[in-house]
Amino acid sequence: MFIVFIGPPGAGKGTQAQQLVDLLGIPHVSTGDLLRQAISDGTDLGKSASAYMQAGKLVPDELVLGIIGERLEDPALAKGCLFDGFPRNVDQAKALDGLLTARGTPLDMVLEIQVDSDELVRRLLARKRPDDTPETISHRLEVYTNETAPVLQHYADQGLLKTVDGQGTPEDVFQRIRQCVE
Repeated sequence: MFIVFIGPPGAGKGTQAQQLVDLLGIPHVSTGDLLRQAISDGTDLGKSASAYMQAGKLVPDELVLGIIGERLEDPALAKGCLFDGFPRNVDQAKALDGLLTARGTPLDMVLEIQVDSDELVRRLLARKRPDDTPETISHRLEVYTNETAPVLQHYADQGLLKTVDGQGTPEDVFQRIRQCVE
């Protein structure tokens, strides 16, 4: 089963993603982890990505897609995976669609965790991380809304989008997610 997992900062994606990959027995594919691994391994793509990251810039789509494409060649992903943190924009979504369709393994679903913005702010401030200030949180939520809304629409138009209420205990949220995938 190939699933894209989408949710704003503070929605609990990390907690839920781990439970979901355990339930489904599929690998977790995080672009952040893949980028860090490519950099650590010293691959050509990793070296290119590192230069952007060290300059404080976003890694361009073509590099991210190259790293995703390499990961999809892993036999461990033959039966599926959970994409987390990817795609972040419609161009990436269309490219991912193309990569998966070319393999004969199109997406099965896109799961969106939806949480009220006031609750997201409360959760993020409670983490007490140095970079979780009201200003940075507001900016990250704004970027998420601006970049992700079109991705959600892209997948809704394909009939792939399922939205899960992310309010409540982690156990409650996971039960809702479980109902969507079963």
